[in-house]
Amino acid sequence: MTPKVLIVDDELYILESVSYVVKSIGGEPLTAEDGETALALAFAENPQLIILDVMLPKMTGLQVCEQLRQHPVTQSTPIIMLSARGQQTDELQGMQSGADEYMTKPFSPRRLKQRMEALIRSHEIKPG
Repeated sequence: MTPKVLIVDDELYILESVSYVVKSIGGEPLTAEDGETALALAFAENPQLIILDVMLPKMTGLQVCEQLRQHPVTQSTPIIMLSARGQQTDELQGMQSGADEYMTKPFSPRRLKQRMEALIRSHEIKPG
């Protein structure tokens, strides 16, 4: 099965570079440039992983993350927050909003790839 990965960022070059990493693991990248589009795509497509920027138009990534966690379709979907905001308080806010991982920009494509693969693998094994 090809994992769908939703990438949410308002910077085109980030969408392109993360899409490249998703394709390198055999995934199908879905992209959104704002929070509202991200929520609509997430609920419609049920991706296996979401990579989410914090600073977005229309809604913040933190608000998007909280709404994803409250929705039955996406409540257990792994979320990696990818942000230029690297203070400890920013990371804490990201984790409190429901993110599984918080990475800062500029990011290491190799590290992102490793984390993506690990999160997708860990969520493929469903109990029961």
